[in-house]
Amino acid sequence: MPVRPSQVMRLVHENQPAHGVAVRLMDTIVPEFVSMIGFDAIWLDLEHHHLSVEKAAEMIRAARAGGPADVVARPGKGEFTRMARLLEAGTKGIMYPRCESAAEAAEVVRWAKFPPLGERGLDGAAADNPYRLTPVADYLRQANQETFLIAQIESPGALDQAAAIAAVPGIDFLMLGPGDFSASIGAPGQMNHPGVVAAHERVRAAAHGAGKHWAVTCFDMAHAGECLSKGARLLFHGSDWRLVNNGLQQLVQQARGLGAGG
Repeated sequence: MPVRPSQVMRLVHENQPAHGVAVRLMDTIVPEFVSMIGFDAIWLDLEHHHLSVEKAAEMIRAARAGGPADVVARPGKGEFTRMARLLEAGTKGIMYPRCESAAEAAEVVRWAKFPPLGERGLDGAAADNPYRLTPVADYLRQANQETFLIAQIESPGALDQAAAIAAVPGIDFLMLGPGDFSASIGAPGQMNHPGVVAAHERVRAAAHGAGKHWAVTCFDMAHAGECLSKGARLLFHGSDWRLVNNGLQQLVQQARGLGAGG
């Protein structure tokens, strides 16, 4: 049985965009439903929130049951062992935060890829194999092929190293972390700040200059369209929590408005 193919990499190899959403609600119904309705990628964030590897594995399994969507897991900075366990649980993409240099990007590759591309430890009895149903040599080759790595640029120093990071063999995508970057330049949360806009452009240019792909967090559909026109190939459209939050706030305002002036 072959290793499960990556939906994201299939699309980008066809020069098509992949669309994703972050899942914050920790119920396995959510990633199953998100995969079922047609998203290509589900972002699970273990850098923030209180999501364990065990719970993440359950959510990855639910996403696989729902459809072809890839899970893109973000561990904390330097959490290479945790990253390897997320790969074994079946995540197809690793979003590595706060990458500051080409040397750090190379370390990510070393832990995420099997020989000859890296030095990832071999178990082979987990979901990504799947469960020893793939011959070992095929498993290593297919896992290397179907696993993709996103290096996040989140500080001015990292931005200066973006071209060098993008050039590291095994890094597939470059992506600005706009929240942390905006805070680092003294404009927290100002996603349209000129410094943030310029940083997006520098990350895009660094990725394309190295022949790599550009991933982006989109603020709205207008921003998504702009990024798509500039060559973005993996676009994340907010989170389930933002949609629930906005919807419930609108609903309570509408409900309280029913009796206004009555």
